[in-house]
Amino acid sequence: MIRVLIVDDHAILRRGLRSLLSDEFHGAAFGEASDSRQALEQLRKKEWDVALLDITLPGKSGLDLLKELKAEWPRLPVLVLSGHPEDQFAIRVLKAGAGGYLTKESAPEELAKAIRKILAGGRYVSPALAEKLALGVRKDLTRMPHETLSDREYEVMSHIASGKTVTEIAEELSLSAKTISTYRARILEKLGVKNSAKIVQYAIRNGLVI
Repeated sequence: MIRVLIVDDHAILRRGLRSLLSDEFHGAAFGEASDSRQALEQLRKKEWDVALLDITLPGKSGLDLLKELKAEWPRLPVLVLSGHPEDQFAIRVLKAGAGGYLTKESAPEELAKAIRKILAGGRYVSPALAEKLALGVRKDLTRMPHETLSDREYEVMSHIASGKTVTEIAEELSLSAKTISTYRARILEKLGVKNSAKIVQYAIRNGLVI
């Protein structure tokens, strides 16, 4: 029997994951958390075999939670499940210690395969991303301006690049519009661009959005 902690702010998705994984892992036990605070509470209450983690969470981001989680429970396998295209976040979450990265559009059998692999001590990325990494197609991100962004700034940039307004981003991330505006100002400065339209152009030019 495996113990799975599901961290996602959408109750319907958590319920769907439980149902799906119950079919794949008979007798599995589940825990749920809708934000970072609840996730840390669950982690401190009992032991878990694997955690499924969303990137976009209210308050503290999933990336921030991942780093905190790996510092306190370094052996816990973590699979990041995100609505963002893997080109945007996969490299960052793997560097932060995640055992794998999947988009929420992935096939159910791929999810089960990913969990089994990281439970066995391996790392999981999609065949498409693995091929890109193996062929060296990915640019050297260490020399790119967007690599200087903090994880939260990168997350905000991704939302701006997808066409969302400051107000929409603030609502989605459960932050104030003023805070998002501050992040936006930092992003503009670090990318060396003048407005949100230029952020969109930068993201498209560097393959950060699909």
